[in-house]
Amino acid sequence: MMTEFVETAVVGGGQQGCSVAGCLARLGYRAAVFERGEIGQAWAKERWESLRVNTPNRTVTFPGMPYDGDDPEGYMPAREVAARLRRYVAQAGIDVREHTSVRSVESPLDTPAHPDARFLLHLENGRTVEARNVVAALGGYCAPRLPELTARIDPSITQLHTRYYRTPQSLPPGAVLVVGSGNSGQQIAEDLSDADRQVYLAVGRHKTSPRRYRGAQVLDWLQLLPLEGNLESASGGRGNSPVLPGVSVLTGKAGGRDLNLGVLARKGVTLVGTVRGAQGDVLHLQDNVRAIARAAARAESELLAAIDTAIARHGLVVPDRTPVAPFDDSLFTDHGDRLDLTAHNITSIVWATGFVPDYRILPPAALDDTGMPVHRAGAGTLPGLYYAGLPEGGSVMPLLIASTRIQAERVAHGIHLDNTLRHRSPAALGPLWA
Repeated sequence: MMTEFVETAVVGGGQQGCSVAGCLARLGYRAAVFERGEIGQAWAKERWESLRVNTPNRTVTFPGMPYDGDDPEGYMPAREVAARLRRYVAQAGIDVREHTSVRSVESPLDTPAHPDARFLLHLENGRTVEARNVVAALGGYCAPRLPELTARIDPSITQLHTRYYRTPQSLPPGAVLVVGSGNSGQQIAEDLSDADRQVYLAVGRHKTSPRRYRGAQVLDWLQLLPLEGNLESASGGRGNSPVLPGVSVLTGKAGGRDLNLGVLARKGVTLVGTVRGAQGDVLHLQDNVRAIARAAARAESELLAAIDTAIARHGLVVPDRTPVAPFDDSLFTDHGDRLDLTAHNITSIVWATGFVPDYRILPPAALDDTGMPVHRAGAGTLPGLYYAGLPEGGSVMPLLIASTRIQAERVAHGIHLDNTLRHRSPAALGPLWA
């Protein structure tokens, strides 16, 4: 079987991978994108039906394709993101090979069939592809994370990760426990509550912010201003864990609203502590509801203060500081250290415990001891290896759709630089300045 050669192989057909291929196309290069499912698989197939993106529609852009709808400040459904991405791929003429998984990437090569090849991709269908460049656009949130204690819970309880939750009606009758209070956990808890389901939410550390502040979206401020302390960081207090937290909790429902534990408590969601253990139909909790709520409120205050400081430093003319409602401690009560699932008629658990990166297909030399890519600004440790969709400098802001184009352009420029210098055509470096 003959081995195909492509100059650039992109692994992952989400917005990051397709944007890199689109940027390369604008520079005159053709890349092959290998996607395990379909274009925009996560947005199209692996999210709940009511999900809307957290950033305004105006930020859903791809290289050479700005938002062209009539509601720039609205929040589109997740499936519309996938539809727009498919339209972008068609318009840009990007070669996306759907339902084509990459089993492993080999490098260096002793005897490549093509003299320019630095990588050999082994596909699940048995074929092989050589490439000079590989862009790993797998994203930081690709493999569902479930704690080991799920195996110790009574099998009569329905358990599923957020990746597999679709609608309130898809769960059996009875109360539902959502474990985890990041974006997915709080949004799903609200989705269930709005459908008149009895909901319990097991809290965990998270960040919140108001949707708008001093004349702009808070997410706009985070993009525009260099804030001291990197308040949307990827460390999240998790030490060396490869688990990556998300950005501040918000919701795109109902035109975009604030979402926090106080909002959910007012809706009737019962807040319980962080799950630490399980035995049959009893969960063991850390009795920390109030502590978690206070910590989130304190972090939000620090974020807004940092924005205020940056506004003053830059001398920006903006509306006066909006009074922020004080933390209402009366909304929160510590539940205790046990949750009896049977006694509370809890028949389902939705685990909003996040995702972990999975880069095991890459050569071991490209990864650190935890299996995470070693990279700097998207360039890996192996020549010709690039990444799109990973945090940078500790910040998770580059993971937002709005930042996709910036990362993609940088990767494409790196590939363009290698190509022009290799072929001794410095005149072609002009597009790097465009």
